[in-house]
Amino acid sequence: MVSLFAVFGPPAITVLLLAVGTFPYALWVTRRKPSRPVRWAVLGGAAAIAAYGAGTVYGMAFTNPLDVCADKTGAGVYMDAGRDYGLTSVSVESFPPSLTCHWTSGHSTEAVWFWTAPLMYAGLACSVVCCASLLINRRRNR
Repeated sequence: MVSLFAVFGPPAITVLLLAVGTFPYALWVTRRKPSRPVRWAVLGGAAAIAAYGAGTVYGMAFTNPLDVCADKTGAGVYMDAGRDYGLTSVSVESFPPSLTCHWTSGHSTEAVWFWTAPLMYAGLACSVVCCASLLINRRRNR
């Protein structure tokens, strides 16, 4: 049986991370009045951090990936919830966050949410493009 944290945890953590960052961001924008590229660079970085945080928190892969993939039976065997498949192995990647469960039936499942990698890459790309724009404009204005 999949826990409620496994279903609702990653989106809730992502929203919480973004919500916690909203107040300091709003305070910074009203006091410093940064340019648009600077604001977008900060927002892109925040989105990348939130996505990576959700992917790694969900995976808990760095502590015990077996418990994320399957339920442990009384005999000590990890089984897929609701099916009769046993867990053969688990593949864990830290960047981008990935946790792949391999089953005796031959199929594999990805345990990290599908939106974490695209959000993380989009945030990083936004931040890099804005920083490059800032550097180009800085050289041009000298």
